[in-house]
Amino acid sequence: MSSAPVRVFVARLVGLPIFDPQGDQVGKVRDLVVTLRSDASSQPRVLGLVTEVLGRRRIFVPMTRVTAIESDHVSSTGLINLRRFEQRSTETLVIGQMLDRQVSIPSSGVTGLVYDVAMEQARNRDWVLSRVAVREPSKGLRRRGQSHVVEWRDVVGLARRSPTQGTTHLVQALNEMRPADAAHMIHDLPTERRHQVVAGLNDERLADVLEELPEDDQVEILEHLEKERAADVLEEMSPEDAADLIADLPAETAAVLLDLMEPEEAEDVRRLMSYEENTAGAMMTPEPVILGPDATIADALAHVRKPELTPALASAVYICRPPLETPTGRFLGVAHIQRLLREPPSTLVAGALDNTMDPLKPASTIDDVAIHLATYNLVAAPVVDPVGHLIGVVTVDDLVDHMLPENWRDRAVHHG
Repeated sequence: MSSAPVRVFVARLVGLPIFDPQGDQVGKVRDLVVTLRSDASSQPRVLGLVTEVLGRRRIFVPMTRVTAIESDHVSSTGLINLRRFEQRSTETLVIGQMLDRQVSIPSSGVTGLVYDVAMEQARNRDWVLSRVAVREPSKGLRRRGQSHVVEWRDVVGLARRSPTQGTTHLVQALNEMRPADAAHMIHDLPTERRHQVVAGLNDERLADVLEELPEDDQVEILEHLEKERAADVLEEMSPEDAADLIADLPAETAAVLLDLMEPEEAEDVRRLMSYEENTAGAMMTPEPVILGPDATIADALAHVRKPELTPALASAVYICRPPLETPTGRFLGVAHIQRLLREPPSTLVAGALDNTMDPLKPASTIDDVAIHLATYNLVAAPVVDPVGHLIGVVTVDDLVDHMLPENWRDRAVHHG
């Protein structure tokens, strides 16, 4: 491992690709597994890397399989066991369990939070944790607390579990990940640590992450929250995901949360829950881009630029008579963005409507929806009620979510 640097800070490793000897990527670094020694001052031995491979499975790559650590990638022998990583009671995750631990440095009287840890190779070729980066509490609103990088043996508080461990730096790391990646990291945390992290996420971010978690995790997290916060988080979720989650809760809990939600948000969820399971009505998104007949193409393009829209929802706009919220006034037609890009921005969207296909009905089955999207090469299609009002849009990702087995997210976490 001659090309390895003398010291590697672990937080900088997270997300780096791991390559085999042929130069093919085998996964990404997600965490570091160490074993703490009975003598708290002895440097913990690094056992290996928690690695995310294709299909989001988490596996364990022993440090003996790591041949080099560079600034932008990790090299391995390519011989890896694809069995899912299961943390043992004697093991500690550096990112998941050490960051934000409150520690003290007795020699200087400093106390603060761990924001990074460094590892290096010992003389016997083992990798060990050698340094700890500690940040003191901030001084007022503007001044960041002073940082210290000290030897492992000079820090007290890392060898024992802390019931009051903070979440600042782990939450910061999760906020920089895609929601699906953050969900997988949260899934792998010990239960107590998971609840600490969930408490540290803001409602919008927690909603994004919940949408990517297996159903059992969703229910467990939501039931652990204060009822008012649970209702706030449900409001931040897309209505169709909130409806699916509420349907998995005990009836009494579901009723309480719906009552605590804002009436308009709750109404969308209740409406989705009123449709038969696995129909277009139950799987649709009730918040597509809806414009009136007087909207210009420039208006339409401005609306689909909103970053919160998924690619499928941004692929078309739906023209309706007022009111312009589902259920709308009379549905006039759909305008595909690709077509609008070929027209002058000042012209009306209504002049470029696609009226060549019938919209879906609320009772359309999964097979009906799949055939419709496939026949017309669509990524989204309108759902219109019997009296001609637009009530939602089924996107291809809604369809795939419902065509996969019920526990597909759980299987993605466990088996890839």
